[in-house]
Amino acid sequence: MPSEGNHFLVINCGSSSLKYALYDYQPAHSDDTKLSLVSEGLAEALGSKQARITIDLLAPKEERIRSECSNHASAIELILNTLEPSYQLSQTLCGVGHRVVHGGEHFKESTLINDNVCSQIKACIPLAPLHNPANLDGIELLKERFPNTPQVAVFDTAFHQSMPSHAYIYALPYGLYKQLGVRRYGFHGSSHRYVSQRAANDLSLENGGNFITAHLGNGASVCAIRNGQSVDTSMGMTPLEGLVMGTRSGDIDPGIFDFLLSKGYEPENINQMLNKESGLKGISKLSNDMRTLVASADEGHELSQLAIEIFCYRLAKYIGAMMVALEQIDALIFTGGIGENASLVREKTVSHLKLLGFIINKTANEARPSPDHLLCISTDDSHRILVINTDEEKMIAEDTQNIVNCLK
Repeated sequence: MPSEGNHFLVINCGSSSLKYALYDYQPAHSDDTKLSLVSEGLAEALGSKQARITIDLLAPKEERIRSECSNHASAIELILNTLEPSYQLSQTLCGVGHRVVHGGEHFKESTLINDNVCSQIKACIPLAPLHNPANLDGIELLKERFPNTPQVAVFDTAFHQSMPSHAYIYALPYGLYKQLGVRRYGFHGSSHRYVSQRAANDLSLENGGNFITAHLGNGASVCAIRNGQSVDTSMGMTPLEGLVMGTRSGDIDPGIFDFLLSKGYEPENINQMLNKESGLKGISKLSNDMRTLVASADEGHELSQLAIEIFCYRLAKYIGAMMVALEQIDALIFTGGIGENASLVREKTVSHLKLLGFIINKTANEARPSPDHLLCISTDDSHRILVINTDEEKMIAEDTQNIVNCLK
């Protein structure tokens, strides 16, 4: 039986990947905004011979479809053709929400997409050369298929536009900021916003809450949130700044770049190394996957052990730095694939933070978080430490729904 109701589609185009989620809502009354996930999937290695896609139909019946695809266009076509029989999107699709990595200074919130918005996204391509073109491709492909359906851009950078100038201006000649937009922008905004709002709601904090959020995955960043707004974050003009990540170096001495040039390295090779061959992968010489490193560290692999120690130490240093931006703290929040699942990382990180009043409950820390509940892993005499499952797609869908409802 086809699913009746109204659907919102979320599209997240990466440089060589595409993630989607489809939500249904059937309001019992006009102000009901509850969204239910009915399908999700992921296309990987797009543009290569290994390109593949997985589509999960979750309701009204569960079914998993795996197939080959070639690029973003073929992946989107396959997704839409697969979804149509079950969900009749040609009749029920109310809106499409797109994750857009970089919105520069122009976008401070999610925005209805039009030609001017697309031009602004295109203008930000130099700031996110791998991601913004793919984001634009997704927008154009969905516009061709559903020309009359509203589309919404949800920017990674928008949540951090509330940062004060002393937090985002680099100590470089000021003209670089005014003329070229060289400044700190921050990323993972949808995730930091989602988990902080979840925590504020569940803890009944009317002011939006004061948190340090740690989004830890292959990409990783921390954010200081005061009264529900971002006031500082670890990523900068690009996602390379800040924490040690899966394949990204995070903070390094800028002089290393010039030193490597003097040793015969080419600029493009250095850039490739810093973004794709560093971080956990570069240190361990084994993997960028924390699960692999934890397993190998248990078996005595010394470089895996070192990679984990560096990751946790750098993370703790940044959490300490984010305390400077807050006047009080309601909770430290771990989220993302590593933050939600790697109890060892949480324990090692918090062990560096005792002076700041964070103490982990080792028994609670071994539990697994659930989508419906906050997991508290702190002791009674500690600042609160939470683990929350992030849901960036849900955040994008909610923004899309809110904007589409305003059009009615």
